[in-house]
Order: sequence, then structure tokens, then C-alpha cells
Amino acid sequence: QVQLVESGGGLVRPGGSLRLSCPASGIIFSINSMGWYRQAPKKQRVLVATITSGGGTKYADSVKGRFTISRDNAKNTVYLQMNTLKPEDTAVYYCNLETSTGVVYWGQGTQVTVSS
Repeated sequence: QVQLVESGGGLVRPGGSLRLSCPASGIIFSINSMGWYRQAPKKQRVLVATITSGGGTKYADSVKGRFTISRDNAKNTVYLQMNTLKPEDTAVYYCNLETSTGVVYWGQGTQVTVSS
């Protein structure tokens, strides 16, 4: 069983920064990609950023230039550096892992609140 545990969320003022972390544990044979999604109140969960095992990245247009996803393959950990945060970034952020066989795992989520 694979477990993902997000950390690093919290309350921050507009313009501030946060860094999310998500280590994966358990029996993992092959990871295709890891990523971050977010879900604001009364809205659907949407992609924020993903990174493949080869280092290829993809970002939502709303976070390009402000957020950076990175990955430590040796530790099976994915990070999300979030800079210049805006109130509209407020959401629960979920970590995601997809194996090479197409199995998808989710973390329990971490709350990010951007407010003055």
C-alpha cells in the first residue's frame, strides 16, 4: 500500500510563500509522475503542477511563474514551492502519484489559506 502525506500548508499573507512536501512510502515499483492538485470550496479538484520521473513539468496557467514543482527521486518526495501567493490560491492541496501501470494514489490534503 502506498501512502502520501502532505505537509507545509498554513496561513500566509498575500505575496508570501509556502513550500509543500509530500513523501511517498510503501511498496512502489515504478513511478510515472507525481504532482499537486487543489480544491477550493465548492469547486472541483484541479491540476496545479506535475513532474515526471524524467523531470518533465506541467503547470496550470494560473500558477506559471509563481509555483515550482520539484522531485527527489531517491526519496520518492515531491515538493511545491509557492511564491507570490494570492487569495485565489486558497484551497486544499493534494499530492498525487501515478505508477507506470496507471494506478493513482492521493494524499489526505493540506490546507493553504492566503489572507490578510
